[in-house]
Amino acid sequence: MRVTGARVHLCRMSSAAGLELVRAAKAEGLPVTCDVGAHHIHLTEMDIGYFDSNARMLPPLRAQRDRDAIRQGLLDGTIDAICSDHTPVDDDEKLLPFGEATPGATGLELLLSLALKWADECVAPAAQPMSRAIAKITTDAARVSALACGQLSVGSVADLCLFDPHARWTVEAGALASQGKHTPFLGYEMTGQVQATIVAGQVAYRR
Repeated sequence: MRVTGARVHLCRMSSAAGLELVRAAKAEGLPVTCDVGAHHIHLTEMDIGYFDSNARMLPPLRAQRDRDAIRQGLLDGTIDAICSDHTPVDDDEKLLPFGEATPGATGLELLLSLALKWADECVAPAAQPMSRAIAKITTDAARVSALACGQLSVGSVADLCLFDPHARWTVEAGALASQGKHTPFLGYEMTGQVQATIVAGQVAYRR
């Protein structure tokens, strides 16, 4: 980047050491951005428990200090966006001993709730936590991708997600629409539930 000026985006940051390098590059004014998977904002290697294959991910879950660095990076702008890291894995590849199971977890249906959970836990009320969370998965993500989306304006494409920020729901395999039902959050109670999505002005999903 320093020599060529090429723009670089780093996907699914997971370590404190990596984030320090990104922070230093940004301080130098280099054109670098990065994102983090929603799972890594909340989980650590301790959540693997007795080698639960649902928690086998790529990059792997790391130490608490790495998780804390991720949360700080979201607050100070080192991390530009939160991604779902949606990697659905079927039973044949997941129901195996930990070391043999395919890494990955369903994440798309959990993205909104996990982003809101981060904001509720880490952002002061005066800083409008819901706005911060929504920005990380919409406008900020669109800016990183240089896409003309992620905002509402006259003449823009009507891509909308309507959700109830107070609705509580439990993550259950049978309720997930994804082909892959495996996630380390099975059994967790979440806040924030999508009621409908509209893509290009057409209703694509209604709960």
